[in-house]
Amino acid sequence: MSRISVLLLFLIVPILLWAQSNSRTTPNIIFILADDLGYGDLGVYGQKHIRTPNIDRLARKGMRFTDFYAGSTVCAPSRAALMTGQHTGHVYVRGNGEVPLRENDTTLAQRLKAAGYVNGMVGKWGLGLQGTTGTPERKGWDYFSGHLHHIEGHYQKPDSAWQIINGQSVRVPLPAGKYANEWFKDEAIRFIKLHTSTTANTSTAAHSSTSSYSPTTSNSPISTNTAKPFFLYISFTLPHAELVTNPKYLRKYIRRGRSIFGKENAHPAGQHYGPQPFPKAAYAAMVTEMDKYVGEIMKQLRKSGLEENTIVIFASDNGTHVEGGRTKEDAMETFKSSGALRGVKRDLYEGGIRIPFIVSWKNRIKGGSVNPHNGAFWDMPATFAELAGVTAPGRDGISFLPALMGNTQRLHEFLYWEFGEGGFKQAVRERNWKAIRFYSNGQPDRTELFDLSTDIGEQNNLAGSEPAKVKEMEKLMDRARRPSEHPLWR
Repeated sequence: MSRISVLLLFLIVPILLWAQSNSRTTPNIIFILADDLGYGDLGVYGQKHIRTPNIDRLARKGMRFTDFYAGSTVCAPSRAALMTGQHTGHVYVRGNGEVPLRENDTTLAQRLKAAGYVNGMVGKWGLGLQGTTGTPERKGWDYFSGHLHHIEGHYQKPDSAWQIINGQSVRVPLPAGKYANEWFKDEAIRFIKLHTSTTANTSTAAHSSTSSYSPTTSNSPISTNTAKPFFLYISFTLPHAELVTNPKYLRKYIRRGRSIFGKENAHPAGQHYGPQPFPKAAYAAMVTEMDKYVGEIMKQLRKSGLEENTIVIFASDNGTHVEGGRTKEDAMETFKSSGALRGVKRDLYEGGIRIPFIVSWKNRIKGGSVNPHNGAFWDMPATFAELAGVTAPGRDGISFLPALMGNTQRLHEFLYWEFGEGGFKQAVRERNWKAIRFYSNGQPDRTELFDLSTDIGEQNNLAGSEPAKVKEMEKLMDRARRPSEHPLWR
């Protein structure tokens, strides 16, 4: 028996040491998502009027992508592409409408959970209401504090939100007058603190599939497992309308009771979104508010000693909006929120889908680097799988981890989008070529063709002079699209 014990000791100890070492080297992942932030709304992407020092610092410490794309031009399908690794020609959720992810739609969080990650999410989910197959607790989240319904995210001072409590999404009250995104920030910091806490309650299986973290209002101790890596998804509802923000941020853009952006056309009361006398100033303030929260989250990461082993990604879910009193002129002229790009949210022109995309990983990613790699949200599951050291899902995405590390990157043959609101349309990008096909009464109406290498603003339609290329791009659209399984998007 003694010889057997010694033999087992020699076999088990190296395995335990390997497992401990592996848990330390597998990185934590934080993915911060803005809501309706334009390609040109950050200082590092050319913004001149809105203050974003913390996100700009993140870019200076990491890598800024110039040709990265959202999953769609509106909220729900963009997030569905992010979670499932499928573009909108394949993904189940292809538009807004509170359609939940199905039981068989495996999310990024579920894949990471299977790889040993603890998953936390704060902010807007929008992929499954209470009691459906798409609720956060059924899609891989151990910790959730946020909105289930996307319209809940339209209001910046709600009276309630949702949390996972005892394995179920439960509505919880918020303190009177609390700004939702400030609460999201607090909950994100709370998650990081919980993960690094040494106080454990052994009676609580905090990371089992049926357990939950305690709600904000509880003072009970919470079990944590700091040996496990974590994935934290922070889905702000900034700067999405309604255009309401804490006065301390708004004051940065108001002088002597007037907007620094000149004449403002007030958004009146009695509309879907709340009133705002200074829509331009409020939009700028909301971007700055979010920037402040990013800075506080990064401060907590450093304080917790986790910065070196945490990869942080910042992105937007689609292009800038023109809602809640904000006009197209505000977006395109006052702020140049789309930069040199054409279009805004709900367009398949570049301004609707090309996004700011920043990745920072201390001592691993070259600081201040700029990357023109063509990637999209459906690359996230493959990339995170490679980070976690597990097999990538066989979806539409390609891991862009080599690009982050400065190595040769495998390229997409093409990128594809489709969108149904306001008339069906499709878009495809193949290297520098971009085509958009518009439909009328369910039939193809016209296709526009652009060379993005010389025409980033998509002003020069080459369809008339390049008919062969148009046909080639239309074939790619046909090849990329599988008919939708849901009647909303057929």
